[in-house]
Amino acid sequence: MPNTRRNFATTVDSKLLEDVRRLANEEGSKIQTLVDEALADLLEKRRSGKPRRHVMTAYQASHARFDALYEKLAK
Repeated sequence: MPNTRRNFATTVDSKLLEDVRRLANEEGSKIQTLVDEALADLLEKRRSGKPRRHVMTAYQASHARFDALYEKLAK
């Protein structure tokens, strides 16, 4: 089945859009290419079940703080 394209409209933060335009220009690519890449990356990350960064940060901080307790509980 061929890959079809569809239009959609949205708004983005002006600084973010400026940075994306700059990146596209630096890479010699189109903004659409970067948007496609970003959306595909987002979907892959969400589908892979990776924990979000803030969740992992809290988890690691918990281990740093309660490591001895976790060892006792594991016994």
